[in-house]
Amino acid sequence: MAQKSDARTQALPLNEILAGDCIEVMQGLPENSVDLIFADPPYNLQLRGDLHRPDSSKVDAVDDSWDQFASFAAYDDFTRRWLAAARRILKPDGAIWVIGSYHNIFRVGTALQDTGFWILNDIVWRKTNPMPNFRGKRLTNAHETMIWAGKSDASKYTFNYEALKALNDGVQMRSDWLLPICNGTERLKDENGDKAHPTQKPEALLHRVLVGSTKPGDVVLDPFFGTGTTGAVAKRLGRDWIGIEREAAYRKAATKRINNIRPAGAEAIAVTPSKRAEPRVPFGQLVERGMLAPGEVLTSLNGRQTARVRADGTLIAENVKGSIHQVGAALERLPSCNGWTYWSFKRDGQAIPIDVLRQQIRAEMNS
Repeated sequence: MAQKSDARTQALPLNEILAGDCIEVMQGLPENSVDLIFADPPYNLQLRGDLHRPDSSKVDAVDDSWDQFASFAAYDDFTRRWLAAARRILKPDGAIWVIGSYHNIFRVGTALQDTGFWILNDIVWRKTNPMPNFRGKRLTNAHETMIWAGKSDASKYTFNYEALKALNDGVQMRSDWLLPICNGTERLKDENGDKAHPTQKPEALLHRVLVGSTKPGDVVLDPFFGTGTTGAVAKRLGRDWIGIEREAAYRKAATKRINNIRPAGAEAIAVTPSKRAEPRVPFGQLVERGMLAPGEVLTSLNGRQTARVRADGTLIAENVKGSIHQVGAALERLPSCNGWTYWSFKRDGQAIPIDVLRQQIRAEMNS
């Protein structure tokens, strides 16, 4: 894949795992240089002793030193510092995803807003196969929460709405995602056959995130890289990636994993473009070009309403004049109407949506 020509991007250590503290490493990267950040920070689980199953076997829980903080205040300080470093390297139209559990996500959400990020959605990852609550003293913790935020409220962040809709069998993607936890052959193991990382995320989760909020060639940074799920999915989908990880064992596992990933071809990684990203075509252009004639009658696709085209690209129907959207809304007594999908014209006795003509012009513009 060709590298971007932007000098800031050229200076980035693309497709590498950087060793060290994520805050220090991010502070050394160019400002406004990264398109997306996916962060899976320590959850600060505050475990008190070992967990055991009913058969007395020990649960392989998260008890590593990187998940331990002296207090909530210490965790909050850490969170604000890494978020500030992350925001500095994000491009103005960049965005961030942060995943967490009930132990930390509310504190992270507050820090996100205080740091200047603009929250777009919170997504509930509902696990199809969660770990049960072995002590039977609480509800089974069957979900995690992801926060998706723009760098600011003015960010023109990437959102591939149509691609996510296609991924969801033609239905608008919701903010509750039903996906299994990482298991089976996807779960990395160390030399002893134990989990290489206690909180390895499933590739399905990152696939949905990257398809929905990045474009091929974008730079995706993960400051808590672990065993490299973000890098593996980014490589497969034709995105550049940067990982930051301080634990040598995780870096080793991630490197081996990513080296075995084969990128998909350019045609395979293309996603259905958002309609909002397509070139704007005024209805009047259809009249100017003779695709529709002044005085021609348009009929609503439901067959209930008609209107005539005027030379300036407006419509007139009964006592209503205005744009294709305004007239459609007025006739249907609705607050709004998408005129492109409401009106049709006749050719050879067939009703054809006017949007067909708009798409014809767009195809010419993109050729």
